[in-house]
Amino acid sequence: MSEPPDPERNRISARIGRVARVGANMSSAVGARVMGRDEAALARALREALGRSKGPLMKVAQLLSTIPDLLPQAYAEEFRKLQAHAPAMGWPFVQRRMRAELGDDWESRFASFEHEAAAAASLGQVHRAVAHDGRALACKLQYPDMASAVEADLGQLKLLLGLFKSMDGSIDSSEAVLEVGERLREELDYARELKHMRLFALMLADEPRIRTPEPIDALSTKRLLTMTWLDGRGLMHWLAEPQETRNRIAELLFKAWWGPMTHYGVIHGDPHLGNYALTDNAERLHLLDFGCVRIFPPRFLDGVVGLYRGLKAADRDQIAHAYEIWGFKNLSPPLIEALTMWARFIYGPLLDDRVRTIADDVPPAEYGRREAFEVRKRLKTLGPVLIPREFVFMDRAAIGLGAAFLHLRAELNFGRMFAESVAGFSTEAMAARQAEAVARVGLATDA
Repeated sequence: MSEPPDPERNRISARIGRVARVGANMSSAVGARVMGRDEAALARALREALGRSKGPLMKVAQLLSTIPDLLPQAYAEEFRKLQAHAPAMGWPFVQRRMRAELGDDWESRFASFEHEAAAAASLGQVHRAVAHDGRALACKLQYPDMASAVEADLGQLKLLLGLFKSMDGSIDSSEAVLEVGERLREELDYARELKHMRLFALMLADEPRIRTPEPIDALSTKRLLTMTWLDGRGLMHWLAEPQETRNRIAELLFKAWWGPMTHYGVIHGDPHLGNYALTDNAERLHLLDFGCVRIFPPRFLDGVVGLYRGLKAADRDQIAHAYEIWGFKNLSPPLIEALTMWARFIYGPLLDDRVRTIADDVPPAEYGRREAFEVRKRLKTLGPVLIPREFVFMDRAAIGLGAAFLHLRAELNFGRMFAESVAGFSTEAMAARQAEAVARVGLATDA
């Protein structure tokens, strides 16, 4: 039997309205370009326009600013100032959304449900509730017409990146736009996020110090995700703790990110500080959000590990082969040299068998900026370089994780931890683990 029509699925009227609103906000930035204002002024005008637009486009701009080699420096700096938090929608919206998702008797399905949102962001908000069995719950509600807003804003994003390309032709971001669009559409599918949550619970089952929420199927839909509430203090609350405690937190973050990556080819693509919480004494790490998850084809991980081994052995052919696996085209010696400058930065701490910080004397917000600037300078002489789509979230997540280590001022032997993570790595074995895991939680892969 076919599903009933979805009244919020990418409605053309909602999309047109969104385009008009965003277009009006963006007109001031376009005017700045026409009037020939300098790059800093144009970047500031675009950031202000995006801030007024809110919604998915603002979220995407923030995301792009965390990929150091994608945007010109002035725009990355301005877009990092955007705030993802949004004022929560009121109780009438909550009642309508809950009634639409769970039926007229929705309130009777909870022992209690808080009227005020516990958190709100660009795509939805979270409410605390209590189940009839006494468990504390988190209910994540999606805002109305988000599918239409995403499609409208992705169109605006292409125009925005086209503007960047006209000013700085070193990066071809067309594949990156496709990747961002696909991940953002997935982030609207709470039924998929529920499966992501189960996937991470499965992948981290042997790590008792790392926990994920338990999803509640009977109280979840495509636009409502109900899960157990995990308490804890956010990462920023631990920055003044003793070095031992901060190191323990960093070690848990490393295991939570690199373990699924090297053993299953899966990453958490949004290592935002707010997506982590820790229990008393930082003994246990709680992962809180699973909207942005990337499942890589196993061959991509062959490139990740192959590049590590190539850099470690100073094997130029193995390094170039890793770039080919990732999808970089026309690999001339100058392009290989430029890409390897970036690779040495990303992999540097993983090649160093000693206790160290992730990067000495670098502020968290500046992690990777200097290196990205130097890479862009080199790429400008080579013409537009197409960034393969699968590279986007790998790059972004690695930088976000490094920034978290800098906030913590962690001192660890990252090289030894990574070597243990990839010991005995086999693409075939990883592919088998991935296939079994995604099948168990009901997900498809991009392999």
